[in-house]
Amino acid sequence: MWQYGGRVSVTNIVVSTEEMAMCLHPDDDFTIPAETIEVAWAALPKGNAYLRLRDALGPLFCDADFADLFAERGRPAETPWRLALVTILAFGEGLTDRQAAEAVATRLDWKYVLGLELRTPGFDYSVLSEFRGRLLEHGAERRLLDQFLAQVRAVGLVRDGGRQRTDSTHVLAAVRRLNRLECVHETFRAALETLAEAAPAWLVTHVPAAWFDRYSHRLDPARYPKSRAAQLALGTAMGADFYQLLTALFAPTAPPALRTLPAVIVLWRVWVQQYDFTTPTVCWRTSEELPGADTLIKSPYDPDARYSRKRDETWVGYKVHLTETCDDNLPHLIVNVETTAASQPDFNLLPTIHDQLAARELLPGTHLVDAGYVDGAVFADSHDRQIDLIAPAPPDTSWQGKTDQGYSLSAFTLDWEAATATCPQGQTTTRWSTSTDRHGNPVIQVRFARAVCAACAVRAQCTRAKTDPRTLKVHQPKEHAALQTARDRQATPEFTALYTPRRGVEGTIAQAANAFAMRQTRYCGRAKTHLQHLCTAVAINLQRLAAWLPADPPPEPRPTRFGTLRSRWEQLNLQILPSLA
Repeated sequence: MWQYGGRVSVTNIVVSTEEMAMCLHPDDDFTIPAETIEVAWAALPKGNAYLRLRDALGPLFCDADFADLFAERGRPAETPWRLALVTILAFGEGLTDRQAAEAVATRLDWKYVLGLELRTPGFDYSVLSEFRGRLLEHGAERRLLDQFLAQVRAVGLVRDGGRQRTDSTHVLAAVRRLNRLECVHETFRAALETLAEAAPAWLVTHVPAAWFDRYSHRLDPARYPKSRAAQLALGTAMGADFYQLLTALFAPTAPPALRTLPAVIVLWRVWVQQYDFTTPTVCWRTSEELPGADTLIKSPYDPDARYSRKRDETWVGYKVHLTETCDDNLPHLIVNVETTAASQPDFNLLPTIHDQLAARELLPGTHLVDAGYVDGAVFADSHDRQIDLIAPAPPDTSWQGKTDQGYSLSAFTLDWEAATATCPQGQTTTRWSTSTDRHGNPVIQVRFARAVCAACAVRAQCTRAKTDPRTLKVHQPKEHAALQTARDRQATPEFTALYTPRRGVEGTIAQAANAFAMRQTRYCGRAKTHLQHLCTAVAINLQRLAAWLPADPPPEPRPTRFGTLRSRWEQLNLQILPSLA
């Protein structure tokens, strides 16, 4: 514990294990109290979704699923299986922690699905955030989806080797979108706010008077500099302030604990990204000198959020990738959720999704995805896993492939063992070299002799270069073969019929975004956002299962005026038929 000026740092308080530890003794009694059953069915004689789900699937979770998150000694913990289920129900109905705790205390259907006595008062709402924090601390957030899928897999509602589909959508960060100057200003202000709370006595000895006017409040849009020169001057001035504060923080006399504060770490990262300090004076980096979107911090309050653009839409935040089953005669359930930075491309994520599905014993036999998820390496990896990956293959981007004129890559003969390539005119080259493509994947560069290409009679069909010879960029053998197979398959009439079911995942994306608010994160940070997405996915699955499970027989339709004429029609025909005989 360290302190300054009589105040104790809120970030480094040391609490004894006895005070913090919570013990858990797993309880496998999931019996619903008789009084709860009687009153719930009396109040809801036709039942509802929660009652049907509890009767059909049981409690979904058990304490043993979370036992390793708790100590053997300490204060008794709230039953974790109930906390997990309450968390799922809250996300399903869009409730806050306060509202969820109130629902536990007051709603009959919640008491039924949780197996609580009618007189149970519930628990304090803060227990829910503590439970989520415990899941994140132990890296156990995936268990919510894992245990649910294990339950429904046991009753045959999902299966290994079936058909699945994947798509993604953008997720907006829970922070205000900032321009470059605002981001730098807010980063510095957030660091000062943290230091003012953690070490006020140290901070006041290192703060010049001008900082109180500049950083006490956020940058006023009305006073935002309009000219480029004024903006540059302000950015440079803030850079000098960065340098001054960081110099003080990393001085030998400064308390080392201050450097580990999250706001100070973000301060250092933003300083490195935004300013060039290799020159005698601190300089504001040009736009071309800034790091890429995959690393550039856009807000100090959510340093994991990234900028991205897709067609005409831009956002700061994340992307969520949903994988759902789409087998006939079975409910379509979400079986995997991945949350990534907004700037991360889709193509390198599919092997990770397959790893997660394999761990759940739910690896698909057929997987439908769009073109953004695939390249030669992904097709080859899916083939090795015995997955029939159905997706539009990346096209040949050469002008020969685009125009279907001249000699494209498919017109060349490749001998992988001999490391040679032969052109359509019978010329062979051995000039092979390795490099990488724009995604960092290894490729082979094939180059023909300059003299051979210069004397070729059909040079215009092979290359548009004035003097340079024909070059080829070829994937590794396995990837090349997989990509060519996918392109050949895409040209067949059967491909359209096989690929058509993929569009159904768009409905799942719309449901998650519009009905369950998945497109707006509640929290800051990728880990918390991922937890929200996992909980939301389970909530969507519960809603779908409730609609899938058989309900009570539908009531008889109300009689119509025309329908009542049937008896008179029958009597009339009974009178006519004997006379005809």
